Amino acid sequence: MVERDLRDAKLEQLSADRRFATAYNAVLQLTKIVLACEGYRAVGLGHHQTAFEALQIAMGKEVSGLVPYFDACRRKRNQVDYDMANAATETEAAELIQKAEEFQMLVEEWIRRRHPAFGIE
Repeated sequence: MVERDLRDAKLEQLSADRRFATAYNAVLQLTKIVLACEGYRAVGLGHHQTAFEALQIAMGKEVSGLVPYFDACRRKRNQVDYDMANAATETEAAELIQKAEEFQMLVEEWIRRRHPAFGIE
């Protein structure tokens, strides 16, 4: 899902809103992977926010700069999906795609170090 969402987020035919929301979904899926590796799952009302809070605990300093950014993106994604059109700019979408790709590399390396049994290649 992460690979699909990152690939789809780069489709220039999509609106900035859709590209942003799709890149956000990749970030959320990566976050859920980290939590699952640690034996946790965020569910229920507010689970996106809870997931990012737990991500900070699970990965620590490695994501200290990303977690506040991803939480801000969570709020923007809520606008995109529930409140209004044209909430995200092209610049915001491109930045989130870049941060999502960086986060993917961090998560993969973290899994290799902390959970090698999961076999990330």
